[in-house]
Amino acid sequence: FAYTFSKISPTTYTRPENPTRSVLMSGAATASSGDHNNVRLPTPTLDAEFHSLLQSISAQGGYAYARMAAFAVAGDQSAAEAARDMAWEQLHSGPWHSVLPLWRDAYSMACLLVAKIHFADGEFGEALGALDMGLIMGGMLLRKDLHDSVLLVSSEARKKTKSLEEASGEFMGEKLVPEVPVDVNEVLKILPCRSLTCRRVEKRSGLSLEGFLRDYFLSGTPVVITNSMAHWPARAKWNHLDYLNAVAGNRTVPVEVGKNYLCSDWKQELVTFSKFLERIRTNKSSPMEPTYLAQHPLFDQINELRDDICIPDYCFVGGGELQSLNAWFGPAGTVTPLHHDPHHNILAQVVGKKYIRLYPSSLQEELYPYSETMLCNSSQVDLDNIDKTEFPKATELEFMDCILEEGEMLYIPPKWWHYVRSLTMSFSVSFWWSNETDSSSS
Repeated sequence: FAYTFSKISPTTYTRPENPTRSVLMSGAATASSGDHNNVRLPTPTLDAEFHSLLQSISAQGGYAYARMAAFAVAGDQSAAEAARDMAWEQLHSGPWHSVLPLWRDAYSMACLLVAKIHFADGEFGEALGALDMGLIMGGMLLRKDLHDSVLLVSSEARKKTKSLEEASGEFMGEKLVPEVPVDVNEVLKILPCRSLTCRRVEKRSGLSLEGFLRDYFLSGTPVVITNSMAHWPARAKWNHLDYLNAVAGNRTVPVEVGKNYLCSDWKQELVTFSKFLERIRTNKSSPMEPTYLAQHPLFDQINELRDDICIPDYCFVGGGELQSLNAWFGPAGTVTPLHHDPHHNILAQVVGKKYIRLYPSSLQEELYPYSETMLCNSSQVDLDNIDKTEFPKATELEFMDCILEEGEMLYIPPKWWHYVRSLTMSFSVSFWWSNETDSSSS
């Protein structure tokens, strides 16, 4: 299920209330020698584009924003936050696709200005929060400044705490998910009716590219690929709380709260990664309102985690081109309802276990997709509680399913319907790609 961050309510992000700092800045937007830590936060693209960007924003009626941004460059924190709030309102003035790209760049600019002031005062957590918001909601013009700033702020923050090198060594703490076999009889009590009774997805060990192309890709058939992820650093690192907190604890991420995206009480929140980890580790979220980091481009945002994974060679079969790389991280019980996606998909299970059920695209009519444009790739059928009167065609359909174990990858062909349930705490990565044949139709 694809969505944009426009679904995040402006009221869900609570920024820290801090008194105005008096930080002098030289150039277009660089920190001065008055910095507490005497380390500046360089933003070369912002410095070069600042005046032309303000002129363009003013031409679109953003005079108040331009005035606040000018004060922010002089070190006025209240003005910087006011500019950010103005840009935020523009981002939520209508459907996400209708927002002028200029206002996304304006939001990135304001986030950088806020971050620079926090960084100058040694407030690294607040600076990272502002930079993450720019990465999540901002435009592309200042993206390199945002990424480079994250690296510098993170480096300074680690000097005050346990270093990344220490945290990346041998982990002695308790694993997030213990390595225990699945009790099928217990699992069947929580899975949809008829689970594990139809055709199982075939599992192939060390599947060659030629075999994948010939036996699965060209025929559009799902397959579980085993023994292809042992070389990923993530396999050794991501099951350790200390490591995840060290590389991402201060970062801000969007999470889903609620049973699933089709429920009326479903919402999104912005939280630090450490708060998210604590929430799912201690089961503070209720079973009906689990917290789930779902389909988020986490690896575009946090480079250290991106370095822990490898793009599978299978994603380049058929002259493929990677379309998106997303993270799925949450507690046991998180569910992605029955839906289909437009691209080839490899779902790599790094930590934990998942149950996946799949139906071929030919069964679309029998799975009763929503008529609304935004949900037309989602089924109205709730597999956990099928209404046989309303959806009679869905009750006895044949399907394929599997339990995806740690270290396994599942290939899901385009338009195949799939339902996913986490059986344990789970951290997965999805790779979407398309080839020349299907990219135009998707």
